[in-house]
Amino acid sequence: MRSATAIATALAASLVALAAQAEPLKIGVAAPLSGPSAILGEQIRTGAALAAARDGVALEIADDQCTAEGGADAAKRFVDAKVAVVTGFLCTEAIEAALPVLKDARIPVITVGVRTDSLTDRRDKTGWQVFRLGPRGDGEREAAASILTRLWADKLFAIVDDGTIYGRELAESVRASAEQAGLKPVFLDTFRPQLDNQVALIGRLRKAGATHVFVGGDGEDVAVMGRDAASLGVGIVFAGGDTLRVADRTVPPAEGTLMIAAPEWSSLASPDVLAAFETAKAVTDGYALPAYAAVEVARAAADLAITGGKPVADVLAGTEFDTAIGKIRFDARGDLAETPLRLFRFDGATYQPAEAE
Repeated sequence: MRSATAIATALAASLVALAAQAEPLKIGVAAPLSGPSAILGEQIRTGAALAAARDGVALEIADDQCTAEGGADAAKRFVDAKVAVVTGFLCTEAIEAALPVLKDARIPVITVGVRTDSLTDRRDKTGWQVFRLGPRGDGEREAAASILTRLWADKLFAIVDDGTIYGRELAESVRASAEQAGLKPVFLDTFRPQLDNQVALIGRLRKAGATHVFVGGDGEDVAVMGRDAASLGVGIVFAGGDTLRVADRTVPPAEGTLMIAAPEWSSLASPDVLAAFETAKAVTDGYALPAYAAVEVARAAADLAITGGKPVADVLAGTEFDTAIGKIRFDARGDLAETPLRLFRFDGATYQPAEAE
């Protein structure tokens, strides 16, 4: 009897284990599905859902509302659902409220959009298991400084900014990098943004002899500068950060304008991934493809964790993953080991990859 009971117990345990293995992997997706950022949240939901359908993953989707309360509520929901990994998150307030809850449950997070430097800089202090599938806040500044310092080493360049925190920090990074390389701009200034024209600024740039200008500001202002320089017959090449990729332009950028930004993810995606989006009548804009890639990484990491007997976070920290947007590897902090930011040149219609010579 005891032998029969033991066999029955072992068999029951085996059946439970097999049933658990048969259940699909569950991944959490946090996105702002209501409020002003809902359109971005829908991009995340769309990309994650398409990847999950291909990989046989079950999704637990929560609206984090881009708020601290929404982030905390989403985290509790993910813990209750026993997800293996959480992806998504666009807002600092939401993810910072969620991370302590997810940390206690040992659930790692792959964010597709939060750039706040301190999120990963405080890793040793907070113990947060967070990985960033996108550039850091200082990544754009470092990339712009590094690329343009090399590219304009023998040019008469100027640096201007629009007076905002973003614009000033971006411009200051380029100036400091140039100074360290022994280069000095011929002109430094702060301009008034959102004007109908920048003729006065172009006049000052021409007087200073500038042939290349880095602008810490938004894409519309850079486009106006390029238009006014051309109308005055002043040959200037303008450059800026990823705000130059403006969807609805009233003024097109001048041909030759340079932009330091991440690529259009659709240019990196494989034909089968693009076909999946097309079949679903979904666009690949914004965060759709990064969300797709985040689910791919989460699935691969969870599978490797099971076969290797390791925590998922350890696998995420030490593995290179093939994804819809290319190879992904995280560094010791949880940031991308290689920045996705590159140099692009406007050819009169679109921004095309350019060599940082």
